Amino acid sequence: MRLAELSERSGVPTATIKYYLRERLLPPGHRVSATQAEYDDGHLRRLRLVRALIQVGRVPVATAREVLAAVDDDSLDHHMRLGAAVWAIAHGPDPDEQDPATKAALRTADALLERLGWSFGHEVGYESPSYRMLVEAIASMDRLGYPCDVAELLPYARSASELAVADLDLIERYEREEEQLEAAVAFTVLYEPVLLSLRRLAQAEESRRRYT
Repeated sequence: MRLAELSERSGVPTATIKYYLRERLLPPGHRVSATQAEYDDGHLRRLRLVRALIQVGRVPVATAREVLAAVDDDSLDHHMRLGAAVWAIAHGPDPDEQDPATKAALRTADALLERLGWSFGHEVGYESPSYRMLVEAIASMDRLGYPCDVAELLPYARSASELAVADLDLIERYEREEEQLEAAVAFTVLYEPVLLSLRRLAQAEESRRRYT
């Protein structure tokens, strides 16, 4: 397909596609003349992944380039490629390592992961942005005096484990690895508001059941 058709099929303006080409987020088209190139379904899939990273995941261009390099790295397994894509999404501020609350939160997070048997999260630890986000959340609760021991966190973690199964089942509906990577980014971002809204609706239902 020509650039105009690629734009029409992807829903991405031609000017944006040209920008992605200049930034090496999208591989060059197949040259048919000095001024024209053709694009195929591989370009369309990559463009959708780029859009998921930048437009949905709000990933900076430089970071997206690093993610795409990991996606194209044949030495990485599918697990690591998915991780590279999802880890690139903004996870909030990192914890203050000098804060005593952070040090206590690190111990709590490690104890929680050990209790759950989540060996990968325990091994990766502070390198994971999700782990750092968890530590900062626990530290914030600790500073404000709210319960945040392993016992209080376990029900949330177990619910998250069930959700992870649903997430991966949904992602595996897509046959191609690149489509799965795109879906992993999009679902991580788009389903979080769904989870938040459902949790609040469930709280309202439980509150009425208990108190009215």
